[in-house]
Amino acid sequence: MKVKEIFVKTVLTKTAISGFDYCINPYVGCGHGCRYCYASFMKRFTGHLEPWGEFIDVKVNAPQLLKKQLKRTKQGVVALSTVTDPYQPIEKKYQLTRKCLEALLDAKLSVNLLTRSPLCLRDMDLFKQFERIEAGFSITTHDEGIKKMFEPFSPSIDSRVKALRALHREKIRTFAFVGPMLPLDPKPLVAMLDGVIDEVLIDRMNYPNKVKAIYRKARLDQYLEENYFNLVGMELKERFEEKGIVVSMIF
Repeated sequence: MKVKEIFVKTVLTKTAISGFDYCINPYVGCGHGCRYCYASFMKRFTGHLEPWGEFIDVKVNAPQLLKKQLKRTKQGVVALSTVTDPYQPIEKKYQLTRKCLEALLDAKLSVNLLTRSPLCLRDMDLFKQFERIEAGFSITTHDEGIKKMFEPFSPSIDSRVKALRALHREKIRTFAFVGPMLPLDPKPLVAMLDGVIDEVLIDRMNYPNKVKAIYRKARLDQYLEENYFNLVGMELKERFEEKGIVVSMIF
């Protein structure tokens, strides 16, 4: 893993992503190295030649810069993060996400966290101080074997569910992002998330060309077909709604 410390000129940026006004990305790159990740386009803007998942730029001045930017920022919703995982392994050393959260405590912004890592539980003390915060986990399948094919360096599914349960127990609003839908069985996936999330977002595989070779090698081609996403997406929706969980279909 190539790690480089960098200084940036801005860290709180406006975003066109529906539901959010701003985003904060404390890092460029991600150590989880998910094979399907849309954020791999960041390579074009950074000059990195390494494969996605093998480089991280650490925005060491992000917390200090955020404090300055917040002085002239209006109300809104800030996403942590949109093109990186705010709790990827290197966060344990640099604590940029934690420091950014500390800066956000006095701001009039709602915070939306999305991660794959139970490291976020480290910051439970901060979460409980926010008036408006929600924390979510990407959970793209119920099958650990499938997870390892596409997210080889990310935390286990079980550890994510346990983290969601811990957050939910502390009255933090929680959600799951089932996107992209990898090969999965709706029944066990809904069962494992029942009682630990308030909301779920469901999305299809938006960049199939990135992972076609993996599907083909594992003889899983049928799980890239439009019919799969439509049928399984609707079954997930129905099963989650039966449990009283709010569902957002984003495809």
